[in-house]
Amino acid sequence: MAEPHDLTALEQAAAIARGELSSVELVEHSLSRVAALGDTVGAFVTVTEDLARQAARAADAAPSEARGPLHGVPTAIKDLTLTAGVRTTFGSAAFADFVPPVDADVVRFIKAAGLVSLGKTTTSELGCSLYSEGRVAPPARNPWQLAYTAGGSSGGAAAAVAAGLVPIAQGSDGGGSLRIPASLCGLIGYKPSRGLVSGGPLGSGAFGLPTSGPLGRTVADIAALLDVMAVPVPGEPYLPPPAPPGGYLAAARRAEPGRLRIGRFTTPMLADEPVHPDCVAAAERAAALLTSAGHEVVEVPPPLTPAVWPLFEILWYVLALAPVPPQREAELLPLTRLMRARGAEISAGTLAATLGELQSQVRLGAARTAGCDLLLCPALAAPQAPVGWFTADGDPAADFDRQRRFSPYCAIFNVTGDPSVSLPVGATADGLPVGVLLTGRYGDDARLIATAAQLEHASDGWDRHPAIWRAVDSANVNGDGVGRSPS
Repeated sequence: MAEPHDLTALEQAAAIARGELSSVELVEHSLSRVAALGDTVGAFVTVTEDLARQAARAADAAPSEARGPLHGVPTAIKDLTLTAGVRTTFGSAAFADFVPPVDADVVRFIKAAGLVSLGKTTTSELGCSLYSEGRVAPPARNPWQLAYTAGGSSGGAAAAVAAGLVPIAQGSDGGGSLRIPASLCGLIGYKPSRGLVSGGPLGSGAFGLPTSGPLGRTVADIAALLDVMAVPVPGEPYLPPPAPPGGYLAAARRAEPGRLRIGRFTTPMLADEPVHPDCVAAAERAAALLTSAGHEVVEVPPPLTPAVWPLFEILWYVLALAPVPPQREAELLPLTRLMRARGAEISAGTLAATLGELQSQVRLGAARTAGCDLLLCPALAAPQAPVGWFTADGDPAADFDRQRRFSPYCAIFNVTGDPSVSLPVGATADGLPVGVLLTGRYGDDARLIATAAQLEHASDGWDRHPAIWRAVDSANVNGDGVGRSPS
């Protein structure tokens, strides 16, 4: 028999609209699962039960004409995202007690759309790593196999969705931080075009690399949440692309991108690293499905090569220089301290020259793939990584290099600003998820979403669940780290 968490986000909202479920019932159901499994998968830093119940009651009391497609649905906000009156640690012990006085714009929009946040999801410290293993919460673990990481920096969001704690979640992506966890956890992680989602009200835009985006189980769900997030805000540094007719949910439901020319490559772009056969096989399967759907899939060179890595390094180090109280610097993790120390040595002139050279490389990369409507490549160089693998030898420099080699694709598209989505097309021999990246032209988010939905249909859907999905409490999790369904 279906449980409330078996329903997609849109199905939950439809059940509320029909009077079959209330937001209060859904929130109580989700909170019970958070209590049972939240720490097991390391999904949450802070759970806001009272605020969630209050918001659910307000959602149920709202007039029907004021309700959107996701009204009353439980969700969660990443711990890097400002949330007024709620502890927001940025994944760091240095901010363990910080409570922002304002909401980020995306949080305002999520609240206004009637979604109900259950709390703040686990992230990497200051968003500096592609795993979420800090000092303010348990590590974010992959619900498909708890010995493996759920990724980062939106690792807690992915763990929450993949374990059925919430059907959809907000995350952010500055170098793959939505798409990496989605690939690892069998989800859909969407990085919008630069400027489509506001980064306000604070911050300078961080060179345009990071953006908020949705993470969920179906293309329609992530499109619906993108519609919620993609509200133009005056004063943003990047002009937002225009919305498609009917919004992104309508584009997903139509799933009609037209016949496209899709450039495929598997060569890594940020590291000279062998790519696991399962990752290559996932890209090949996606190419075959897209070809069967009528698209032309052609081999192309990757837009950029590992020669640009020194330029990327400079940006990552400077981005780590977020304001931290001087008296709390010692509470930062070794990797964060290393990146900040290196960032402090970079002059303004060097940074300006780096940004200029990187943009020149982006132009050359665009010329290499000119004529392609979309690009297809693996999401990662390996399907999974164990919890603790990146930090195993205690050397933060080696940790940083391992991350580059593990994820040599995603970050390129943060620099270009193009929309990019991780789709759970493949699987390992033992059934663990393997994602691919599908990337569109800047501003062409609607076509990318429509193609993702078309590929989802051709794959017979991606809303698959790990064994822990059926666990009712932590006692249903075996010592081997794999969730077992209760008998």
